Amino acid sequence: MSLVLDSSVTLAWLHADEGNESVREVQEAVRDRGAWVPSLWRLEVANSLEMGVRRGRHSAAVRDTMLAQVAQLPIRIDPETDRHAWGTTLRLAERHRLTLYDAAYLELAQRRGLALATLDRNLRQAALAEGVELVRT
Repeated sequence: MSLVLDSSVTLAWLHADEGNESVREVQEAVRDRGAWVPSLWRLEVANSLEMGVRRGRHSAAVRDTMLAQVAQLPIRIDPETDRHAWGTTLRLAERHRLTLYDAAYLELAQRRGLALATLDRNLRQAALAEGVELVRT
């Protein structure tokens, strides 16, 4: 089964000190069966890794290696994320007091009928309230 992957889980497996066994299991599931992400996912992952360079957590070379590793995974970018931003996504953000960025992951999981992999507590609570299955992380 495919799933919706959010940036928090992606970044946790890239930074070994932030991951756990469940995060590694999600990474294996993505390798085996792929994942869907909203169109903003690449920006979120790249931004976080760039902030790590600026804060001295890792080098630009390490950032680039991490991005290259993630690019090899069977992750599909949803082409419809922006079409739902001012409608369903906004309503989800409003109802659950989420950022629009987090609500985009929830909207995608709802629309595609997929489980959501996230470490974000507020997003997890919103997903449960909306009846969206969560991947154990």
